[in-house]
Amino acid sequence: MGKQMIQVKASELLGITDRQVRNIIGRIRNNGDGAIAHRNRGRVAANKMPAELEARIGGIVKRRYPDFGPKFASEKLEEREGIKVSKEKLRQIMIAKGLWRVRRRRKEVHQWRERKAYYAMMVQMDGSHHDWLEGRGPELVFMGYIDDATNRVFGLFYDYEGVFPAMDSLERYISLYGLPRSLYLDKDSTYKTTRQPDTDELLRGKVAETQFERACGELEIGVIHAKM
Repeated sequence: MGKQMIQVKASELLGITDRQVRNIIGRIRNNGDGAIAHRNRGRVAANKMPAELEARIGGIVKRRYPDFGPKFASEKLEEREGIKVSKEKLRQIMIAKGLWRVRRRRKEVHQWRERKAYYAMMVQMDGSHHDWLEGRGPELVFMGYIDDATNRVFGLFYDYEGVFPAMDSLERYISLYGLPRSLYLDKDSTYKTTRQPDTDELLRGKVAETQFERACGELEIGVIHAKM
């Protein structure tokens, strides 16, 4: 297969023109792999919560709301303490402080389907809840990635399955193996929402999305939800 044919095939798989493919190849030849790195790579998130504030929030919850779940505790923090923190962020803080135990959920079996023909066309991503330490420590979640064409496996352990583990593990996967064309996910609330579209989504003609789906959209990663 000639060089031109390979570039045309690449453009079809990436959903861009063959001219854009040639431009990308030219940038890599001139400047190396760093030429196509995401511009935000290596930057600290602008909305990252300071460690001092996390410690303060953890201390307040421990003293005043030790029996509350993340949702109720976040409401009380805003109502009584004047501290606004999302339920997901508070959940992370409470887990780190030993104030919240992760509940296991039952997984369903995925149906068989034909494998993709090319590397990175689709990556299966799933959180596996298990007593990985065999009673010698807390139950962990293995955030696993399997390339559908090559069956190559990548994964990391986390305390729970949620927005932060999903975002963090995807960032680490991309830093090692590059952007996948699409992700094959289950219908966990981290990846699929049941809420109605908000005003902004309606104005843009979008369906309701999770934070993870929006992040994938910005990276131009297609999201495929398993049919349970």
